[in-house]
Amino acid sequence: MGVTGPIRVVVAKPGLDGHDRGAKVIARALRDAGMEVIYTGLHQTPEQIVYTAIQEDADAIGLSILSGAHNTLFAKVIELLKERDAEDIKVFGGGIIPEADIAPLKDLGVAEIFTPGATTASIVSWVNEHVRTPAEA
Repeated sequence: MGVTGPIRVVVAKPGLDGHDRGAKVIARALRDAGMEVIYTGLHQTPEQIVYTAIQEDADAIGLSILSGAHNTLFAKVIELLKERDAEDIKVFGGGIIPEADIAPLKDLGVAEIFTPGATTASIVSWVNEHVRTPAEA
C-alpha cells in the first residue's frame, strides 16, 4: 500500500512553554516545501497531540520544547503512540535540549532532535528523507 499525497506533519508545542515563534517558522517552512502541516497551538498535552496526529492521519509529529520538560514530554508522546498502535508516526523535535539528553531521547524512539541553529532547510530535508521510509520488517 503506497502512501500518496503530501507528507502530513503535526507541529506541536507541548507543556507550559509559551514561545511559539520557532514552531511557526518550522511549520511555515514545511508547508512551503509542499507538506501538509497541522499546527496545534500552544499548551498542548501529549494526549491532545497524539489524538490530533491520529485523527489527521499524520506521518510525523514535530515537537518544539523550550521549557526543559523535553524528557518527560517526548517520552509521554512516544508512549501514547505505542499504546494506540501508531508507532509508524515518526516523532522529531527541537528546542533547547542539552546535548547530553539527545542520545537518551533517541533511545526512547525520538527520530531526530534539532538544536538551536538548525536551519529550516536542514529540517525540511530531514523530513523529506526520513518520514516516509517504509518500516523495516
